[in-house]
Amino acid sequence: MKASFDEKEVQRLAARIRLDCLNMTYAQGTEGAHIGGALSLAEILAVLYHSVMRVSPDGRRDEQRDRLILSKGHGAMALYAAMKEEGVLQEELATYKNDGSPLSAHPSRASIPGVEFSSGSLGQGLSLGVGCALGLRRKGNQDARVFVIVGDGECDEGAIWEAAQSAAHFGCRNLVAIVDHNRLQYDGPTEQVMALAPQREKWEAFGWKALQIDGHSAEALYEALSTHSDRPLAIIADTVKGKGVSFMEGRPEWHNHALSAEEFAQAVKEIEASL
Repeated sequence: MKASFDEKEVQRLAARIRLDCLNMTYAQGTEGAHIGGALSLAEILAVLYHSVMRVSPDGRRDEQRDRLILSKGHGAMALYAAMKEEGVLQEELATYKNDGSPLSAHPSRASIPGVEFSSGSLGQGLSLGVGCALGLRRKGNQDARVFVIVGDGECDEGAIWEAAQSAAHFGCRNLVAIVDHNRLQYDGPTEQVMALAPQREKWEAFGWKALQIDGHSAEALYEALSTHSDRPLAIIADTVKGKGVSFMEGRPEWHNHALSAEEFAQAVKEIEASL
């Protein structure tokens, strides 16, 4: 855990992450990008990188570093932006999804030293997190924590709950799952596709300590992520898909979409107003 927390600075960082995501999306022209679920992640990643995780400029060489797994790999734009803003990614964000660029639509471990695991096939990240947490414990590393960000739609996958049960059984108290609970997935509202409520009680039933918070409050996120427990920790972060852009918020069509010049200008204006 880092020593300091500045709420205003973290919220400004979240706004810059959103601007970076808008720029990356607009640069893709008619192809577009997974903008809605990237915008809902901004505060989560801002707090993790700025105030919580121990990260290293040496990437994966530092064994004492904390690990982050973006299981909802389609949120990669927000991950790249957070890494770039905090100085742990050297690639230019403007190369996102370009031929030959390491900044692919989903994060690749082979291409970027700061990426712990490749992701994109939903449902796998929490299992990787359990294995990583157990591996650290076997090596005697008592300090490093493993953070796994999953989507609420991703929690439709049975593998998530197999991993959750395993984490509790094996006592992975160094494991934190963060659910980006934006209530929308590609096919529509999560509760219509596959009802998940009550999320907090479900995680607790699987043996986790579970908290439900405002996922756009830097202070609430920092307090939750600072929690230590003798059990694995689940944080259900209530978020809004497309957060920060009025015409995107809560709209399922912005799961993956392109931006017109007019939409881009309006979105940038709205985000800049929060800086």
